[in-house]
Amino acid sequence: MDKNNKRREALLYHAKPTPGKIQVVPTKKYATQRDLSLAYSPGVAEPCLEIAKDINNVYKYTAKGNLVAVITNGTAVLGLGDIGPEASKPVMEGKGLLFKIFADIDVFDIEIGTKDIEEFIQTVKNIAPTFGGINLEDIKAPESFEIERRLVEELNIPVMHDDQHGTAIISSAALLNALELADKKAEDVKMVVSGAGSAALACADLYVLLGVKVENIFMFNSKGLLTSDNPSLSELQLKYAKNIPSMSLAEALVGADIFLGLSTGGLMSPEMLLAMADNPIVFAMANPDPEIDYNVAIATRKDVIMATGRSDFPNQVNNVLGFPYIFRGALDVRATKINEAMKMAAVKALALLTKESVPEQVNVAYGATKLNFGRDYIIPKPFDPRLISIVAPAVAKAAMESGVALNPITDWKKYEEELNDRLGNDNKMVRLITNRAKMDPKRIVFAEADHLDVLKAAQIVHEEGIGFPILLGNKEIILELKEEIGFDADVPIIDPKIKEEEARRNKFALTYWSSRQRRGISLFDAQKLMRERNYFAAMMVNENEADALVTGHSRSYPSVVKPMLQLIDKAAGASIIATTNMMMTARGPMFLSDTAININPSADDLAKIAIMTAKTAKMFGVEPVIAMVSFSNFGSSSNENASKVREAVAFLHKNYPDMIIDGEIQADFALNPEMLKEKFPFSKLAGKKVNTLVFPNLESANITYKLLKELNKVDSIGPIMLGMGKPVHIFQLGASVEEMVNMAAIAVIDAQEKAIKKAKQV
Repeated sequence: MDKNNKRREALLYHAKPTPGKIQVVPTKKYATQRDLSLAYSPGVAEPCLEIAKDINNVYKYTAKGNLVAVITNGTAVLGLGDIGPEASKPVMEGKGLLFKIFADIDVFDIEIGTKDIEEFIQTVKNIAPTFGGINLEDIKAPESFEIERRLVEELNIPVMHDDQHGTAIISSAALLNALELADKKAEDVKMVVSGAGSAALACADLYVLLGVKVENIFMFNSKGLLTSDNPSLSELQLKYAKNIPSMSLAEALVGADIFLGLSTGGLMSPEMLLAMADNPIVFAMANPDPEIDYNVAIATRKDVIMATGRSDFPNQVNNVLGFPYIFRGALDVRATKINEAMKMAAVKALALLTKESVPEQVNVAYGATKLNFGRDYIIPKPFDPRLISIVAPAVAKAAMESGVALNPITDWKKYEEELNDRLGNDNKMVRLITNRAKMDPKRIVFAEADHLDVLKAAQIVHEEGIGFPILLGNKEIILELKEEIGFDADVPIIDPKIKEEEARRNKFALTYWSSRQRRGISLFDAQKLMRERNYFAAMMVNENEADALVTGHSRSYPSVVKPMLQLIDKAAGASIIATTNMMMTARGPMFLSDTAININPSADDLAKIAIMTAKTAKMFGVEPVIAMVSFSNFGSSSNENASKVREAVAFLHKNYPDMIIDGEIQADFALNPEMLKEKFPFSKLAGKKVNTLVFPNLESANITYKLLKELNKVDSIGPIMLGMGKPVHIFQLGASVEEMVNMAAIAVIDAQEKAIKKAKQV
């Protein structure tokens, strides 16, 4: 995508359909007059009076305890500099979005129109009663140091300047693990720091707490080595100033054990890296271009242990690993501040988490066979679902032990369960799927690329690196639409009907006719069918001219699935084709089967559908907990529709005893663990969180997923085809651009899995 198109897309994202990225949503009922009278006058007077009696009741009766202010004056925004408070607002809203999706913390962003330190501090102090915590953001140094110091001292709620401490906390965890791998002790290492701003100083301060000696830290700013005779240095910078003649960065790096870069890209040459000590630790965190390119660094030295700020390289130092969970833990014990003990607790929790066995969901997301502690994995991945239940409790415990917690936690198991429940519907699974697809993109045929929305989806797939689109359809229309939406990439465009494709059509037709000539298909019929895009596209996949296929946006599902079933063989061992929809519900991702193919499956079919759905769930790192739903509970009806479900479950219990599956069971019992455990304690589902539903017929499955999608605005990915020998996936009629992009990512992952399986068989 060229610069103008990127600019246009970014502006549209922030402007449409509603300006901005966050909103206020009611948490109480408001349907009746009674509700409103409780919400406001006269009922609201009662909690007001209770808070007046005891100010701590504000946490009991208001949202203060889960509300953080993200506050700036816009003087040091991202890489944009001093752009003012209004211009900084999109960034602050974005930070609020991250707080919400990673830790379920509500945010008001506050942009303050002053550069005066005292005015800023007084403004924050005056509004502090509203909030449970304060996240300072994008305030230029040295003012930011004084602002944070004063607010920490003068307020009784957690305050943290994430620009300073976020990178310090995450990189400190990485440093602990890197030192272990390098077999070095913190007190013995020589460190060179490129950058002397707030982040670099905060990192150095925290590294000193880890044991690195101040005298062994050589810090550089844009002018050179910090030296004690430099009158322009701040008090905080003077701590790291050297009483020696100035030297170059290259000279300082000779024999150095650690390089920390928080400056500008391309600053470090391969020669500088070669001059460092054995097993050098290089944290090159300038964005978007590190101080030394990752690929150059590992090609220069095989013993380097490297981290960057980039998501496309191993060991990304990403602040989202820290601030959501640090504030989560601080808020949950009503900490009066975020102190050094709490920061260090986060550091150690992150470092230890890296050494634990990685959940399959994370391996899936990053396309790894198995992530293991080592040079390429010294810090957890941002998508790791354990972060909230590991880091937040560590911070909360440190707050309690250091005496700043006003509401100590006593039941840690219950707290961990509550934290995991907060993950909810934040579309983490969509990010996991997209990330995994990007690890090994495949060639995807978009069979209806002459439709605007389909072409937009193909454009996103191409630009995001999810896959390599092959555009099928009327070439003139596709070229016109490409120009209209600014899709200027050189991607293949194929019109199956034009004369130039006659040879390929005839080749595909002959192959198809050879397989179907004894089933009523003539060569002429086959040649005619190959002029139709879905038949042509399916043959492209069959003949390995493409890796995957997506279609169905403009045609009914039955008309699109027919050529797929005719041309594409079933997967090895599969005797039935089915579909599942992945629903992004408030309780996390749920798989619903069969939503599109089998109208009235038999007991045998239901068992096979359950097995295939379980395999698909595992493909996305989800351990399936399956309810075979019906209108009855465990034999309460002898109706044949209930009986077939019961029969399928009996078969699975006997032949697949390790599967967590049960039924027949009504949907409300399946989705309510407490009710299920109370009424049916014998069930394999008792006390478990069901994430997969297998329905007794197509009617119930299709209606359910579409009701969820429309009434609850639940995102749906699917129907995902099960049992097909090739990666072909069919959109629902009129699917949105976002749905088509997600399905394309699914198709890529399907192709990845089939390629892996094929390679194992060879």
